[in-house]
Amino acid sequence: MTSAQPLDVQPTPLALLLLGRESDPASERGVDCPGDLPAPSDPDLVARARAAKESLGDRVFVLGHHYQRDEVIQFADVTGDSFKLAREAAARPAAEYIVFCGVHFMAESADILTSDDQRVILPDLAAGCSMADMATAEQVAEAWDVLTEAGVADDTVPVSYMNSSADIKAFTGRHGGTICTSSNAKRALTWAFEQVSENGKVLFLPDQHLGRNTAVRELGLTLDDCVVYNPHRPNGGLTSEQLRRARMILWRGHCSVHGRFTLDSVNEVRERLPGVNVLVHPECRHEVVAAADQVGSTEHIIATLDAAPAGSRWAIGTELNLVRRLANRYAEQGKEIVFLDRTVCFCSTMNRIDLPHLVWALESLAAGKVVNRIEVDRETEHYAKLALERMLALP
Repeated sequence: MTSAQPLDVQPTPLALLLLGRESDPASERGVDCPGDLPAPSDPDLVARARAAKESLGDRVFVLGHHYQRDEVIQFADVTGDSFKLAREAAARPAAEYIVFCGVHFMAESADILTSDDQRVILPDLAAGCSMADMATAEQVAEAWDVLTEAGVADDTVPVSYMNSSADIKAFTGRHGGTICTSSNAKRALTWAFEQVSENGKVLFLPDQHLGRNTAVRELGLTLDDCVVYNPHRPNGGLTSEQLRRARMILWRGHCSVHGRFTLDSVNEVRERLPGVNVLVHPECRHEVVAAADQVGSTEHIIATLDAAPAGSRWAIGTELNLVRRLANRYAEQGKEIVFLDRTVCFCSTMNRIDLPHLVWALESLAAGKVVNRIEVDRETEHYAKLALERMLALP
């Protein structure tokens, strides 16, 4: 019997990041916190966060994404989705420090939209986004080469979801494209198709589901008009003919939270709760969106539940922190709100921003030490801002 020989396999850079064996401040995840955190069991964490924030006064502005934990949200000056928070940061020029309780790409967007005098802080550098990680600058540049070789690049406009890195936003800006959110994806795609010929195309990055759902549900395209570009396969796994026939070239990316919801989830909750209204985020799979009663962004979900009548039942397909917060908020109004799936589904990277990290960041700033600053280089910022400004100019 012969012994097995070791395989000559080298781990990828991303694998090393996930294993905690390397660090990269520009990555969406896998970076250790450089400071000594207070213990999670410290009973004075709330008081310490409050004291540090009060000592900083108007010099600090704390932003809290809807998916954050309640222990963090309580210290946010403003809550919202990623783009709303970035705009709120830009609207506070007097704030010296912007503490962004969200993930890496959100803090990048805030840095792009704020002045050079403002410093954006991410309490935990490992708070990233797996979706944003699914499209790297190198992969997207290679994809553009594939489109060029197929003869379609000149008639293609990139549209990138807000949930993307600054590098991808800059690529979009360089190639005449725009950014979108889940709230304005229809407007962004409508604008993009107006920039190309009758058979022109959109390269949608990095979430295939938002792109597909918007194109099919709101623009009248068909599933046959959509192809998926897989960056891990030669030529994206597509032929030149497929690229020439497509209208929507969807990047093979997805949200690890919203991608967990299935058609079985919808059917099960309807059987369990007769009369329930199913409301899901457009990052969900197409079959889930097609089976839902309503579809919309986090802001739309909140507004819908706020206007819902007492006694109504709702199953929500989005991140659990938000769903649980809304369920508690509207329980006294007689609204029953449940998570769409029986499986608990937090956004693991968003949840890396916890009270110990926030306390550490605020106390460091109060002591005059700037930690975990997110800075986008000038060239990337220039082109990313072009793409963001095109979005702001959408009718």
